[in-house]
Amino acid sequence: MRRGLFAGFLALAAALSTSALALEYPAGNVRIIVPLGAGGAMDTIARTVAGKLQDRFGKPVIVENITGGGTLIAAQTLAKAQPDGQTLLVAPSGMLTTNLTLFKQLPYNPGTDFTPVSHYVEIAFVLVVNADLPVGSIADLVKLAKQKPGSLTYSSTGIGQVPHLAGEMLARQTGIELTHVPYRGAPQALLDVVSGQVSMTFADPSVARELIADGKVRALGVSSRTRLGILPDVPPLTEAGVPGYEAVSWHMLLAPAATPKPIVAKLHDEFALAMAAPEMQSQLIRMGLTPIVSEPVDELPAFMNRELAKWSEVVRQVGIAGTQ
Repeated sequence: MRRGLFAGFLALAAALSTSALALEYPAGNVRIIVPLGAGGAMDTIARTVAGKLQDRFGKPVIVENITGGGTLIAAQTLAKAQPDGQTLLVAPSGMLTTNLTLFKQLPYNPGTDFTPVSHYVEIAFVLVVNADLPVGSIADLVKLAKQKPGSLTYSSTGIGQVPHLAGEMLARQTGIELTHVPYRGAPQALLDVVSGQVSMTFADPSVARELIADGKVRALGVSSRTRLGILPDVPPLTEAGVPGYEAVSWHMLLAPAATPKPIVAKLHDEFALAMAAPEMQSQLIRMGLTPIVSEPVDELPAFMNRELAKWSEVVRQVGIAGTQ
């Protein structure tokens, strides 16, 4: 009887301790690392959410941009941080998926160095072609590509980035040949489609929208499975002639590995609450992004593993595994 009472006391003490962790969090300032430069979509979202979290926590929530090494430096910074939930990072999908296959040696392990907290936004792209290219649909594009093998080119923001891999996926799923032309940034990659230097690109919808409206480029489809609020008249490629097609990037809020579960659960709920604010949802849609309701915390590792398997296979098929 005494053993049973003692075991019950221990269980109660553990439960109270777990609740106390969540109630006391955060003990001090919270830092959110952004692995990209200031002013971009990821940075803008992080700063907006940081303000909402600061109001909720009553403690400063500071956004810090740590760039360099293709997000590697920021990832290492999080991996080495104390697992107390006071250092977080917003990660682009490539940090957790394609990097593992692209790099010969990666100074962090996506599966063991981090604790996923929230999968909160998806980023789709719009396939646009030069206005003078005689195609108005995917069927036209495939027909032209087969009539003139090797004549069609597409630009991207760099080797191994989602717009590059999206083009490779399109070529493989339609059985056509496309020549990749990598650029150092998105603006020039899109402008050279307008000028006719390259045939097409997978572009940022918020940037391409005005060019589409002005007839300077023609939109054939978006890379997500659903239409985008910013381009409601442009169908998903999976409906426009490439069944099953999907090529989207996403953002994930991460904490260091071994961060206590009560803190992770509280962060997950608070982050979701901040993202669900009507003004936040409107802002994301205006930016051409798709706000999503995150999977429960315990389902996030499985989601990451599925994405890792998908993109790793694409990287290998393209032949760029271990090239960085």
